[in-house]
Amino acid sequence: MGVGKTVLIIEDDDDLLGIYKEILELHDYDVHTASNGVEGIEKFKQIKPSLIIMEVDTPSLDGYDTFKKIKEIDKNANVVIITSDLEFESKYQEALNREPIKVILKPILVNELLNLAKKYTKTRPEKRFDDIEDVMLELSLKTNMFLKNLNGKLATS
Repeated sequence: MGVGKTVLIIEDDDDLLGIYKEILELHDYDVHTASNGVEGIEKFKQIKPSLIIMEVDTPSLDGYDTFKKIKEIDKNANVVIITSDLEFESKYQEALNREPIKVILKPILVNELLNLAKKYTKTRPEKRFDDIEDVMLELSLKTNMFLKNLNGKLATS
């Protein structure tokens, strides 16, 4: 996930998208937008935002499928789903059973939007636990290679 105050909003309603973006930017958030799920996933990969706010009903890939793909990329992603109704079809219920999802009914109040942004965009260390394991493995391999080369040089001296 990104460090700092980066928010990605996935919303196909241009008016709402503009309102959310303007409110957050007025409070010093770095806001990126996407109008559909496919575009949202691509932007997520590029910017690694601290928070993703997404509409359920988006073209090309709905919010729950987009949520699932984002979680496959980063299981620690902070995703909040916004919707105008809470009709839970089987895939929505399946997603809720598999992963706790924060779902908010539209319209989002200004204070609610700002509280969400504040809660999920606190500055975090760049490295996560999984990354540390990768770094330790790489360090261990490099150390072993160094010692092997050193032993080879000592043996030929």
